[in-house]
Order: sequence, then C-alpha cells, then structure tokens
Amino acid sequence: MSAFFVIPRAAHDLLVSRAYQARGFTAAEAAEGTQLAAEAARHGIRTHHALKALHLDDLFGSGVGGCVPAAQITVLPSRFAASERWNANKKLGQSVAYRAIERAIELADQFGIAQIAVDNAFHYLWGGGYVMAAAERGYFAYTNCTSALAEVVPFGGKFPTLGTNPHSWGIPAPQANGFPIVIDWATSTVAMGRVQALQREGKSLPPGAAVDAAGNPTTDPNLVASLLPFGGHKGYGLSLLNEIFGGLIGGSLPTLRGRPIPAPGEKNTPVFYFQVIHPDALSGANFACGRSQADNLAAVLADILGHGNAGAMLPGQLEAAARQRSDAAGGLLFTAAEIAEFNELAAGLGLPPWELATLAAAPHA
Repeated sequence: MSAFFVIPRAAHDLLVSRAYQARGFTAAEAAEGTQLAAEAARHGIRTHHALKALHLDDLFGSGVGGCVPAAQITVLPSRFAASERWNANKKLGQSVAYRAIERAIELADQFGIAQIAVDNAFHYLWGGGYVMAAAERGYFAYTNCTSALAEVVPFGGKFPTLGTNPHSWGIPAPQANGFPIVIDWATSTVAMGRVQALQREGKSLPPGAAVDAAGNPTTDPNLVASLLPFGGHKGYGLSLLNEIFGGLIGGSLPTLRGRPIPAPGEKNTPVFYFQVIHPDALSGANFACGRSQADNLAAVLADILGHGNAGAMLPGQLEAAARQRSDAAGGLLFTAAEIAEFNELAAGLGLPPWELATLAAAPHA
C-alpha cells in the first residue's frame, strides 16, 4: 500500500479554513492561510503545510498575541517610488506575503524592479510558494524573512541566536522545462518543521543537523534543542544576511523573537523582505545567435544539464513532480500520521474525521 492517502482539496480547505476562523481570523485571512497550506502540500513541502502553520500559530500566534487576527497593514511613507515599507501590525504572515508579492508585481510592471520591506510581521511559512506564484506569471522574485524563533547555533558558537531564516528565489523558465526554477531553503541543515515531521513519522535526522540541550550532536528528533546551519560558515553567512536585513528594516534582537518582551520598547516580531524584477529590466538585448531572452535561458540550462549531466536536477523539479503527482491523484497527499493529526483538529472543530478506510491510496511515485 502507498504511504500516502488522497484528501480532496475541498475537504482540506474546509477544515483548515474553519481552523483559522475559529482562531478569530477573517474569512479572507483564512482563505490566504489555507491557500498557502494547500499549495505547500500539493508541492510536497511536508515541513510547511497546514499542520505546521497551525502549530506555529498555537505556539507564537493568535493565542499569545504574536499574530493579531483582522489586523490591517499600514503602508508607511516612502520617497522611493519602487520601494514600499509596510508595518504588518502582526497580521497573519501568509496574508501579508501574498499581498506584498502582488503589490511588488504591480510596481515592477511600472518601474522594472520593486521591493517591499515588512516590519512587525508573523512568519509566512513557505517562502517558495510566493516566489513560485510570481515566477509562474513571468517575474523574477525573491524573498527572505527572519524566523519566528532563534533556534539555530551560529558557526563556531554554542547558543542559538539565529532563526532558520529561509531564502527563496523564483525564476520563470516555461520554455526550458515547463516549471519555474525555485531555489528555496532554510539556512539551517533542516527546518524545524522537518524535525517535527520526522518525529511524527518515527524517523531519524541526518547527522550534523541538530544538537541536544547539552549541545551534543543528535539524530533523535525527540532530543533536538537547536539546529545547525547548513554548510558550516556558508550557511551561517546566508542566515546572517536575514538578521542584517531584519535589523535594518526594524526587527529587534534575534533571541527576543517569539518570546515575552523583557523590557519596554523592545520588539519580538519577524520581518519580511520581497523583491520582484520584470524580465525586461534584466535583458541586455544582445543574446548569442539571435536568441530571445527565454531561448537563451533554455540554452544555458541545457548546457548545464548536458555533457553527461543527465542525472542532475534543477531546483523546483522535485516540487513540480510532487505537484504533478498530487494533481494526477485528484487531491492532496498525506500520510496516515498526518491524517491522524488533522482528525484531532477536526474533532476540536466538531467536523467529521477523514476515515482512512474510505480514502484512495496515492499511486507510488
């Protein structure tokens, strides 16, 4: 039997939307939170689907004041036409992110390039989902954020002072391979959501990913206290960039994020940064052999994957394959352990459970 079962998108969306609205979020916020959760599951992002999103809200969000349902975004004055500064006022991060990408696309259409800096935010979960959506519309997009909690030890250190601090790039490449190139990663060796997923499934972490409370390496997800940056000093440097951007935008001390504020005037909220570029703003209009910009990108990628490199993959290829598999199955794919957690959520909302015996098993990949 397959390890995955098929949940109809409508059934998933109903449950997740109800869960958000039960926490006081508006119907629009619930729809945006549900959309990101569904797209994460659809693309095989098991670390950032609805279970992670709602767990994050339970720990740091609407119940403890870290996220404010129905909050309104304040657009601050800016002397730069293509740059906007937003105070999210602790609004649901997925709502803010979708709106920021949409606004950045509008500005990029006008100015060629746009950026939006967001202060006082709540974590937006899967950054790749936002840049992928922009890339599918033909734009180059980038985002980074500071995470909800400092849980990563800096290279050479012992105490966690960094977030998992993801970077996400989306690059349209329809003529090259039919799906966007999406480079999306946490700067820790694994995301904390991956630790939680492995704990749920009873599996171990890879070596060099985490440490226990005493600072000793561990592969047991039940003993993880902190994470390690990927690639040693290189991952540390990329994580540090997020903290620097965060500090410049308005974020406070990393070790205060997600925790009670220890002194008046301090802040404990994440920040976001978005950039969108119109493809025409990049073109030097002098491509070899009379190729167009899209043709040239396809040629570059073909050269990289040529020369005996048939086994190499492009970033975003696994997500595209997961999306194709999910769509072919006619729903979103979840394991029995994940469905059990969804059923706990449903019970609390007075909704019927998803019965494994009635669910279709997903075809093997």
